[in-house]
Order: sequence, then structure tokens, then C-alpha cells
Amino acid sequence: MLQAIGLTSARTRGQTPAVDDLTFDAEPGCVTALLGAPGSGKTAALRLMLELEPGRGITYFRGRPLHRVPRPAGEVGVVLGDVPGHPARTVRGQLRMLCAVAGTPASRADELLAAVGLAGLGDQRIGRLSLGMDRRLALACALLGDPHTLLLDDPVEGLPPREADWLHGMLRSHAERGGTVLFATSDPKEAARSAGHVVTIDGGRLVADQDGAAFSRTRLRPRVAVRSPHAARLAAIVSREARVARRSVEVVAEAAGNQLSVYGSTCAEVGDAAFRHGLPVHQLADEVGDMGPGGTAGAPAVDGADGTLEVSALAVGPQRAAARTSGTAVPGVSSRTATADGPAAVSRPGRPVARREVPPPIRRRPARGPLWPVRYELRRLFGVRSTTVIMAVVLVASVGLSLLLARGGRAPLAHVIAAWPALLPLPPVALGAGLLGALSFGDEFRYPAVAAGRGTVPRRLGLLLAKLVVSGGVALLLAALAVPASVETLRIVYGGDWLHLPSNAVSLAVSWSGLTVGCAWAGLLAAGVFRVAAAGIAAVLAVPVVMVPLVERLPKASTARSMAGLPGRLRELAWLQWPGEVDRWLLAAVRIVVQPVGAALALSLAALICAFLFTSLRGRVRW
Repeated sequence: MLQAIGLTSARTRGQTPAVDDLTFDAEPGCVTALLGAPGSGKTAALRLMLELEPGRGITYFRGRPLHRVPRPAGEVGVVLGDVPGHPARTVRGQLRMLCAVAGTPASRADELLAAVGLAGLGDQRIGRLSLGMDRRLALACALLGDPHTLLLDDPVEGLPPREADWLHGMLRSHAERGGTVLFATSDPKEAARSAGHVVTIDGGRLVADQDGAAFSRTRLRPRVAVRSPHAARLAAIVSREARVARRSVEVVAEAAGNQLSVYGSTCAEVGDAAFRHGLPVHQLADEVGDMGPGGTAGAPAVDGADGTLEVSALAVGPQRAAARTSGTAVPGVSSRTATADGPAAVSRPGRPVARREVPPPIRRRPARGPLWPVRYELRRLFGVRSTTVIMAVVLVASVGLSLLLARGGRAPLAHVIAAWPALLPLPPVALGAGLLGALSFGDEFRYPAVAAGRGTVPRRLGLLLAKLVVSGGVALLLAALAVPASVETLRIVYGGDWLHLPSNAVSLAVSWSGLTVGCAWAGLLAAGVFRVAAAGIAAVLAVPVVMVPLVERLPKASTARSMAGLPGRLRELAWLQWPGEVDRWLLAAVRIVVQPVGAALALSLAALICAFLFTSLRGRVRW
């Protein structure tokens, strides 16, 4: 069961809130429609329920607010607009990636593809889907965690009738299994046709709360749609003949001057009247007319002089209207008056009128990160072709540069194997690792697949650690592939007589690995701080272009002192005694860090880590 209590949008200066003290229920086993004209506050109400916008009020999902639900994907499924995600990702890849978010096995993706009719389109790219297929995929994403409640914002907008009927059939099927379904719509006919409970809002306020039968009876009326060049004369004739025959007929002139809506008559009666008087008729059809939220044709609810929202008898039913006008309580009916400047007063049978307590504040809370972050990051990284393309281009460029450097014969062997000419700030492998690291966070903000519209979701510390591990592993993989590929290519082209293992091969390998991993992490952290991949690439390039010159300009006097004996002094500070072999590795690491590139990269990473933690803590990041 879904209970929305006192939902009120945050007030902005000089403007009324989009949602004002909205309270209603959505029962399990029933499809509920949230009906309102465009701009009436439907989308804002859904976002308040999901804690995506600040305001006041509270929404209970089976007795718990969303931020108290330990596994939200298993409680609420959401469809807000089109499917978020990288357009180059496949349909099956998108669902399997979101399975890691929801904590469900990957086999769930194939089950839902069959359930929504996309079994044959699993390898189709998201960017090439039609609108109907996109909505089917959105529904599959919402159902991944097998949620009890479904929230959908205008799910059939723009769909052909066949696709719309299929989607509403899926919603009814979910409700018949005991689930709760709430969808927003601006079409009263769709609400009457597809929902068993209709909540009508206007201007962000509750207008009517009815079951489907009462809504159809009070809101929708059969009418005759007439279009004639002499509409005014025909309206007068039809009204006069109805008075003579003592029939209840209402004629309403539409916005277009040549159109009429005739209530309480038939096409035959209107056509006969036009024929008898020689009036041409261009259109004559039976339709179902919308009486509007206020209960009169084409007229919305009107604010009363005392600042309260007046609701007509036709909109809320005769019993509720009688209770409002007479001031008496009707058994089983609660009456509430929502004022424009404060909480509502609630009147219930047998109880005195009392002002309701101010609803609690709604804070915009970022959604939880993926339940399986490493699995999610691996599927996100290798779910698009750009990752493998970048890795292939980097390896080809590295091998090509190694051949050119070896041909010149002037570059040191280490630079030849690493493909690092003096004219490049960094070798191709380091640049490629930095680019992949920048895309790890840049794509999260550009194509927010974790949770659309939920702000700082990619800043979750659990997801950050997963990204650091995966990006570091990919950087090491690139570094490990580039060296043997270059060595083997050089041996084939130039022969292997001049290739020999350097005496400091271990320290060179550590430096090479540290450079690639450091560049990957620098790109990742910078993209996470500034929310764009270009910032990550700029941070990687800033290491050799900006930071290295600054480090080299530091006073040279510090080199007069020696760090000899550093491991022994550290051993004295530590409680645990490590093996003597660790001393050699510690000194090797220190020598690498004090090199200009190593020092510049260490300073950059330290600054980026501090910036990332600062921005994350400001957003109240959680695991």
C-alpha cells in the first residue's frame, strides 16, 4: 500500500508550490491513476514520493518511507521518462548491468526480456529503439527487483493505441498479483479505461479521490460533437427545441468558433434539427466529453473568496458536496479544506476540527549505490565498444611509436619499450588509462544509468572503490600488454640482439605500473569531482604539463640531505617487525615517488582525493 501524506513542494520566492498539501492512498491489487492537466503537479508529486526533490510530507511504502527501505529496488519500480543509459549499450547489457544494481542474478534480465516482448531484441542498441520498445525496456528495468509498487509518469504518452493497451495490460497484471500501481496521466479517458481508482489534482491540490465507476459517472459524459459554419445559430435552435420538448440538453461552444458540444442529445436529434432549418453540418459524432476537474464542461475548479479551494458536487460526488455545503459529517466520508497559507484542517465524524500537524521535511537523498558494485562496474565498462576500441588503439599506437623510436637509435631502451618519445607528455598507455578512468565517472553523469535524476549517486564510496579497483586493473592490463607487444614487434622487425634486460628492470616495472594506474585514478577522480570526462582528461595532461615543471622548480637544496636509514627509522616507529626484504621495496618506492613525474602524480592524486572527499561529504555520501 502506498500512502502519500501532506506532500508539499519547496516554496520559491514569488511562486506557489507545484504540489500543495497532497494526501491520498493507493491500494494494493488496484491500478491508481494520478490525473491532472499538464502543469498540475503530477510529476512533482511523484518526485516528492521518491525523495528526489525537497519539500514537506511523507510517503509510506507498505508502512516505511523510501529511505528506510533496506532494498528499494525490491519495493519500488520507477519509470520516469525514457530509459537512461548509454545509447551504444545493448538492451541485454543494460538489464544485466542494472541487475548488479538491484542485486539480482543476471538470468533475471533474460526472463524480463521475454516478459515484455523484447526477447528477439536483446542485442539491439538502446539508441536505435523505437518509442514503444523503449517503454517496454523501461518497464523491464522497473521490474528487475520484483518490486511491490510501480510508479510511472505518463507511461503511454506518444504511444500508438496497441502499445498503450499492452502496457496497461501489464500494469493490471501486476496489480492482480497483489502489487500497487500508480501512474500519472493527463487523459481522463485513459484514467477511466485503465484505473480502478482515480486521484484528480489541479494546481498541485487534491480535487477528487474516487473509484473508477464514480469517476466515469461524474467526470465523463457522452456528448455529440458538432462542427458547422453556423454553429451559433444551430446552438440556439437545439436549445430552443429542447426547452419546448422539456428535455435536459446542454449546448457548449468550444474554443473554436465553429464547434459545439451537445450534452443530453443524440446525433440523430441534432442532425434532424440542422436539416429542418437548412444548416450545413461538417461533423457529427458521438464522443465522451471531459467535464473538467471542477465538474463543469471545460471549466476548472475556482478558488473561493476565503482562500479555500472549492470543489463542485460533480467532481467529488453528491454526499461529499452535501457535507461541505451543509457543514455536517457524512458517515464514511472525511472532509478537508486546504487553505493557501498553511496546513489543512481535517474534519472527521465524531471529532472536533483540529489543525493537522506540519508534515515532516523531505530531504533530497541520493539513491543507494549498486549492491554489487564491482560487477556493475565491469559490465558498465565492457558493455560498450568504446572500451575495447580505446584499448586496441592504445596498443597499436604504443607499438608504432616503439618502432619509430628504435629506428632513430637515440632513445634509451626503457623509453623505446614504453613508447615514450620526448615530444609526448605521457606514453600512449598512460594516456589511454587516464581516458578510460575519466570515462568511468564521466559516463555516469552523462548517461546516468545507476539512478536517473538522483543527484550524486556516482559519489558513493562503495562505487568509488569499485571504480578504483576496476580502472586500476584495466591500467595494469594495458601496461602488461603493451610491453611484450612492443618487445616482440621490435624483435621481429629489427632483430633481438640489441634487446637485453636492464639491471633495474624491477624498479622500471614498478614505475611503469605506478604511472599507468596513477593516470587512471587521476582521470577518474577529476571526472568525479567536476562531473565531466573532459575534466579527467585535463587532469591527466596537467601532471606532465603543469605539475612536473612546478616540482622541478622546487629548491634543490633539499637534495643535499640523504634518506639513508629511512627503513630503520620507520621500523623503530612501528610495533610490528617486517622482514628485511621489505626495506628494499620501501626504498625503491621512495625513489620512484621523489622523481619529478612520480612526485607530480602523487601531489595531483592527493589533491583530487581531498577534493572528492570534500564534495562527497557535503552531499552526505553513504555506502
